[in-house]
Amino acid sequence: MRQLLLANLNDKAVQQLLLEHLEHLRTLSPPESVHALDLNALRAPEIELWTVWQNNQIMGCGALKILSSENTKSAELKSMRTSGLFLRQGVAQLILSHLIEQAKLKGVETLYLETGPAPAFSAALNLYIKNGFEICGPFANYCLDPFSVFMKKIY
Repeated sequence: MRQLLLANLNDKAVQQLLLEHLEHLRTLSPPESVHALDLNALRAPEIELWTVWQNNQIMGCGALKILSSENTKSAELKSMRTSGLFLRQGVAQLILSHLIEQAKLKGVETLYLETGPAPAFSAALNLYIKNGFEICGPFANYCLDPFSVFMKKIY
């Protein structure tokens, strides 16, 4: 049975999956275009990292970062990753659905994300489009970048 849990950032399996995530992204984009968060950045109070587990094995993770709490609350999806052992088993959809629900519970009105345009990101792009995300311009502190695709979902 799959379990969704708030991540324990001291757990070695969580740390390993996040390290694999960063290392993989660094092979796809130049350093200035890799916007994934490292372990220390994920410890920020405005970020919740969620993990999916099955039989004590980490299947994937995803984070929700609150961007603003003014009149229109916005958030960003970060660190979406499925373990290579669990690809094409619905893990990414499970994480994404959970993060969308968490955002709604927190009163988020606009949910953003940044991903890449390379073929390696096509499954992620298709997942986001299927879940109602649309291409948009840069948000928060991002700038136009040929290695980035910006998307948003408005509730």
